[in-house]
Amino acid sequence: MSEISAYEVGPEAAGERLDRFLTNAAEGFSRTRLKALIEEGRVAVDGAVALDAAKKLSAGGVVTLDAPEPEETAVLGEDIPLDVVFEDEWLVVVNKPAGIVTHPAPGHPGGTLVNALIRHCGASLSGIGGVKRPGIVHRLDKDTSGLLVVAKTDAAHRGLSELFADHGRSGSLAREYVALAWNGFPSRSGTIDAALERHPHSRERMVVVPHGRGRHAVTHWQVEEPFGSVARLRCRLETGRTHQIRVHLAHFGHPLLGDSTYGGGFKTKANRLGEGARAALDALNRQALHAQTLGFEHPVTSQTMLFERPPPQDFLDLESALRV
Repeated sequence: MSEISAYEVGPEAAGERLDRFLTNAAEGFSRTRLKALIEEGRVAVDGAVALDAAKKLSAGGVVTLDAPEPEETAVLGEDIPLDVVFEDEWLVVVNKPAGIVTHPAPGHPGGTLVNALIRHCGASLSGIGGVKRPGIVHRLDKDTSGLLVVAKTDAAHRGLSELFADHGRSGSLAREYVALAWNGFPSRSGTIDAALERHPHSRERMVVVPHGRGRHAVTHWQVEEPFGSVARLRCRLETGRTHQIRVHLAHFGHPLLGDSTYGGGFKTKANRLGEGARAALDALNRQALHAQTLGFEHPVTSQTMLFERPPPQDFLDLESALRV
C-alpha cells in the first residue's frame, strides 16, 4: 500500500529544486527521506518520473509523490519501564535511568531505550526514513541519567536533528547537567573550550586534542556547592560531543566521582572521603552525572518546551553523605 499526493508548483516556487519544493510542500517527510524517494522513482513531475533531486521546477507544474507505508522495524519492542515526562503525536521526552543504553549496538542488541520506546509508542510511530522506529537525535551515556527527547515522526526528526546540529546557537536549545566532581576549581565558574577526538588506542574513549584537530567542544561550568574536596557543578553544553563533560573535566584535573573511564587515577583520593561518602559512592557505582534540564522549540508546533528533573535518589544520597 502507498499514498499518492499531488502538489502544484506555484509562481513563488518557479525555479526551485525538486527536493526543496517537496520538503516545503509534503508535510511529515524529511529532506533525506524525500531524496531517497526521488531516487527510488517514486516522484513524478507532470507525469514523468524525476530521478534528479536538483531538477528545477516550472510554475504550473504538478509534482506527484508516491510514498509507501513505513516498514516495520527489525528491532523488537520490549516491556521496559519508562519515565515519560511529555508526549504528543510528534515526539516523546523521557527521563532515562542510569544503566540503560540509548539504542541497540554491538554488545547491546536489546534492553535499550529504543526497545522500550517501540513497545511504548506502538502504532503512533509514523516512520523515520521509511521505517517505524524512534528517531534518536542525541544520546546519553549508559550510566548517565536524565532527560532525552526522541522523535516519533519524520517531520519531528528533521526539525530536532537540525536543532541539535546547530548546538543551540539559535538560542532555542538548552541542555544543563548536574555533576559531582573533584574540587580545586580556580574560580566559581568558567568555560572549557577544547576539541575532542577518539583516543588513538582505545575507541571507547575520547581525548582532548589541539585546536585544528578533532571536533569543536565547549562546556560552561559553575560550582553550585562545594563539599571540601568535591563540588557539585552545573554544566551547560554549548556543543554535544561524545563524553564531552566527562573528558573536559578530567582533562583539567576534575574528573567526575565514580567515572572509572576518565577518573581512574582518583581511586586513592576516594579513600580519603568519609565512611558514609565512600559507601554512597560505591552504591552509585557509576559517574555522578545527570541531565537535569532540557529545553527546545517544538519542531512542529514551535512551542517553547522546558523540562527539569532532579537527579535519581542514589545521586542525592551521595550528595547528602558528602555534606556530613
